[in-house]
Formats: sequence, C-alpha cells, structure tokens
Amino acid sequence: MADKDKSVNLNTFSYSDDILNELEAALSSERLGTYLRETDGNREKAVRLHVWNTEVSAAFYGPLQTMEVAFRNAAHRALAGQYGSAWYDNENVGLDRGASERVATTRQKLVRDGHNDVPHRVVSSLSFGFWVSLLGPGGHLRNGNKANYEMTIWRPALRSAFPGCDKLRRKDAHRPLEALRKLRNRIAHHESIFSGALNDNHERILEVTGWISPDVQAWIRHHSRVPEILGKSWENGTTRF
Repeated sequence: MADKDKSVNLNTFSYSDDILNELEAALSSERLGTYLRETDGNREKAVRLHVWNTEVSAAFYGPLQTMEVAFRNAAHRALAGQYGSAWYDNENVGLDRGASERVATTRQKLVRDGHNDVPHRVVSSLSFGFWVSLLGPGGHLRNGNKANYEMTIWRPALRSAFPGCDKLRRKDAHRPLEALRKLRNRIAHHESIFSGALNDNHERILEVTGWISPDVQAWIRHHSRVPEILGKSWENGTTRF
C-alpha cells in the first residue's frame, strides 16, 4: 500500500515556481520552448507534456527495438542466401557509395575496438538507417554509375525477408520503415514526438513486423505499453512520473 501511495503522489506532483525555474534551467529554455508553444506558454502544462513525451518515448523503445532487430536479421538472411554471408563485399550486390562507406567505417571501428569484423558483428553494428536505405532505389556507385537496388537487392534477395506479404513492393516497404527510422532517431536524440501520428507509427511497427513474422508481431502487440500511454492524459498528471 505504501508503494501505491507513493505512485499516486508522483502522479500528482506539485509544481511551485521555484521547481519550474529549476526544471527550465535543467531542460533549457530552448527545449522547453517546444512544449510551451503547445501549451500557450503555461509552464506547468509544458512540463507535464514533457513528462508524457518522455513516457511515450520510453514505451516505443521496446517495439521499435524488436522490429529493427527482426528487420535487419531478416534482411541479412535474405542477402546472405543470395550473395554469401559477407554479401556486403560482393560486387554483384551493387551497394552505392554511401552504403559502401558505412560498411567500411563500421568494419574499421570494429577492428579499432579489438573485434573481428566477421559478418554477424558487421550486421549488428550497421545502423538502422543503413538497413532502411537498402529499400531505397540506391544512389551512385563508386564508379559514378547509378545503383539499381530494385534489380540487385530487392528482387533477388530482400523481398524474401518479408514472407508475410507476398505482393509487397520495394517502395511500399521503404515508406513505413523510413517513417519509423525518423521516429526512432527523434526518440534516440531525446526530441519531442508528441505532435506526431503516434497511433499510426505504432501500427506501422506492427505492420512491418507482421511482414517478417506474425508471431513476433503478436509478441510485440502483447507487450507494448504504447496504447496504454496514448490513452493517458498529460494535463491532469496521470503519467507515471
């Protein structure tokens, strides 16, 4: 009962002017400004909205993490099946200049940190942005020619990473994953996400994961706290912080 009472007290945290001054100094007036604009300059409401934004960002972390790991591993399996475990070294993959440089930088960092640049380490160290970029059209190759990811990556390999959607097109796979990449980066950089289409993004996570594995999709849906947090009001102090 004591713990429950403590939780209630946290939910109804009382903000004095002194506390608001300290929070504004700690968070920075520039950062708090995003929330003040949303709350017509009301500092207490702005801080409560900041708290809610923190909580919903934390709730998105688990679903995003699982979807990202599932996607990169599925993509790696598909590409390795067509081009070998070190597919990123195979010229037939046709990685554009930017992707090739990301692979090279990742491998150099692994070696510098005392690791072998074996495929499983390279795969896990490449950024989410790298994997999402493989669903794009591709940029220019090192020789100046245009890459063609549709023909070298998508059709022969990557579309098989999404067995849950037989008629999925590359562009249709790229669109939701690019939106989720942007959401992930905003969360990773502690930026605001409250003004985004959060319900839509949660559904995107489930949709993309379902293309890869309906069972993993069901697992995310069962454990996700995003719907619960989105159902809370930040204005009356019903968040957990």
